[in-house]
Amino acid sequence: MYQSDEIEERLAAHRSAQHGKPTLKTIAQVSGLAIATVSRALSDAPDIGSDTKKIVRQIADNIGYVPNRAGVRLRTGRTNVISLVLSAEQNMMNHTARLISSLASGLRDTPFHMIITPFFPDQDPLVPVRYVVETRSADAVILNQTLPQDPRIQYLQAKGFPFATHGRTRLEKPHPYFDFDNVAFGKIAIGRLVQRGCRKIVLIGPPPEHTYGDHMRLGVMQAAQAAGIEVLDMSDITSDSMSDDVLRVMHKVLAEDGLVDGVISASPGSAMAAVAAIESVGRTLGQGIHLVSKEAIPFLGLFRKEIITIREDVGRAGIFLSKAAIQAIQSPHEPPLQGLDVPTDNGT
Repeated sequence: MYQSDEIEERLAAHRSAQHGKPTLKTIAQVSGLAIATVSRALSDAPDIGSDTKKIVRQIADNIGYVPNRAGVRLRTGRTNVISLVLSAEQNMMNHTARLISSLASGLRDTPFHMIITPFFPDQDPLVPVRYVVETRSADAVILNQTLPQDPRIQYLQAKGFPFATHGRTRLEKPHPYFDFDNVAFGKIAIGRLVQRGCRKIVLIGPPPEHTYGDHMRLGVMQAAQAAGIEVLDMSDITSDSMSDDVLRVMHKVLAEDGLVDGVISASPGSAMAAVAAIESVGRTLGQGIHLVSKEAIPFLGLFRKEIITIREDVGRAGIFLSKAAIQAIQSPHEPPLQGLDVPTDNGT
């Protein structure tokens, strides 16, 4: 497990002796490294090699070392915490749950830990961000559901506070982000439906105020115009709407217009509600009407194998965003990390 028998012997000696709470000095004694080197390794300092960091962290785990948060903050001014700011109404079934899991994975084996800071539908989304910044309860924040001119990001940039976003903006000053190419998704979704002969398609898109909603509609409309087909963009519901609302509105649309032969959904929840509406009017998915949906975890095919799915790699997003947030903390003068997940059309 460790690089030398000498370290193993020191660990055995430590276990057999009576010790108090493990400290940096304890790790230094076991590893044979200087206390300063141990401290920098646990802080993920860039000048410490990855093998040394791995050994130090393994020893720390083995002896049960837990850093003193108050002491770390006094020495460095940091909390070693990154806050993920989330809406309390978000869908935990798929997208958000995967994002949380992948962010946690990205922070593993680093000195940083994740907390979740919620905000509520009747609350200004800037409030929790301002709280984190003013109380210094985290070293960085990660945001999603970005707006084209997002006031949260403008606030963070003005304060010089580290952050990263799941989603892009139209702000002039560049910032760290990871995003899914929803323009490409819209074009691929239209292409899949056209391949199946669809001519009149319903779009259950994201909330229009969000940047990714603009992107998805742009891709859908461009591809529909090129193919010469009609798209009905639902204004009464979005992919974030309650399932009962999606079912009600889609049932009405399908009952009144038998020419609708395709549906594009931006979320698994709205996709399942749309399938329920299709079946409630006596139609069969995959036979004269087809549905394309985005998903982060592959389970829609278990619900109805006829659903056409396009995967958003939220696992990759979370790991990237964790690295982007850490770089924003540790190397604020470097160009911000930016990444884009571009779906490909495999024709299925």
